[in-house]
Amino acid sequence: MSSPPDKERLSREIIAMRVANELPDGAYVNLGIGIPTLVSSFVPEGNSIFYHSESGILNCGPIADEGEEDIDLINAGGQFLQPYPGQSFFSSADAFAMIRGGHVDITVLGSHQVSAKGDLANWMLPERGVGNVGGAMDLAAGSKDVIIAMEHTDRANNPKIVEECTFPITRRRCVSLIVTDLAVIECTSDGLVLKEVAPGWTAEEVQSLTGAKLTFAPDLKEYQL
Repeated sequence: MSSPPDKERLSREIIAMRVANELPDGAYVNLGIGIPTLVSSFVPEGNSIFYHSESGILNCGPIADEGEEDIDLINAGGQFLQPYPGQSFFSSADAFAMIRGGHVDITVLGSHQVSAKGDLANWMLPERGVGNVGGAMDLAAGSKDVIIAMEHTDRANNPKIVEECTFPITRRRCVSLIVTDLAVIECTSDGLVLKEVAPGWTAEEVQSLTGAKLTFAPDLKEYQL
């Protein structure tokens, strides 16, 4: 499967910025490894978002600039964070107790595959035998909403949004929204609804790179930032 010619895809930073627009004021939000970690650098104007990390931090700041790293301030991906007013620190056990107790409103995760039913598969790449059962399973089960931030296709341009996951499942029917470098897609009980497309792309081109059927929203629009 090949992408349409001369079509530029959105950057990881733009994906993160779009996800940040989904976070309501006062929300407690956990950010997974990869693109999701970038979300902490984009907080909607006028909103207070309490970013949570399994490493034992609440109210995280954005990723630290080069030369300003503090070894005691890291996120789940091992990236250094900027200090932030009102930060609190606690054990990893307490951090997971927050997740398992249902005190995290939204988790933003990357994924290898998402199915048409909102199934999440993000803990193992079978062909490489790489993966660990870890925090993603707790987050997918314990968070009130799950947003996926990822590239639309893998390195071989195969769809990561599929009719049925062929990779090991993290949790079934847990994903509410998928934000990629091509589109914003809502997971509903009736299937996947294409809400927004990247500039310069058509809904049909996005469908051609998606392994599951998309319903085009009546108010389908360009990516909203």
